[in-house]
Amino acid sequence: MGLIVTIVRHGNTFDVGEAARRIGARTDLPLVASGLEQARALGAAFAGQGLSFDQALAAPLRRTQTTIEHILACQQQAPPVTSAGWLTEIDHGPDEGQVESCVVARIGHDALAAWDVEARAPNGWIVDADRRIEGWRALWETAHGHVLIVTSNGAARFALLSDEALRQQASALPSLKLRTGAYGKIAREQGGLRLVEWDRRP
Repeated sequence: MGLIVTIVRHGNTFDVGEAARRIGARTDLPLVASGLEQARALGAAFAGQGLSFDQALAAPLRRTQTTIEHILACQQQAPPVTSAGWLTEIDHGPDEGQVESCVVARIGHDALAAWDVEARAPNGWIVDADRRIEGWRALWETAHGHVLIVTSNGAARFALLSDEALRQQASALPSLKLRTGAYGKIAREQGGLRLVEWDRRP
């Protein structure tokens, strides 16, 4: 049976004008007002496209759980949400809670670029890439129908690195990042996995 996976990054956790910080698994922030608007916009867009989901997975943090709740609120028959630890945001180590200028001062622009383009973790970050890749591979092998996943930027990128065909397709992207309130789609077809779209906002 075919498979389509829609991968969503949670909505904003910082207000406009507020200095964004590197927030990972140790900091359980809620969505701010604009983040709630992003979640509702995603739900309305998916419903407007006639999409229905057979399975729903989310990381256990509030920002991901709230986002998926608002998306599924627009579905006529929403599946229950399964909390999946392998989808949780990474741990930024000594950079947790730091503004970007402080992070750059510690590790440099090149290290951040390597993270965004190659998912090569900067020194001190705890990523657990093998566990994440195993989680995505298990999903590709066992899931079917249309699966909705809400996760974080740090976890989502490993979907693109969990399969050689996806890795090659993702090499054409300027970055592996998903912006807040953005989504990507990956389809499993007879020829393998196909990257349908990435980093799209409603």
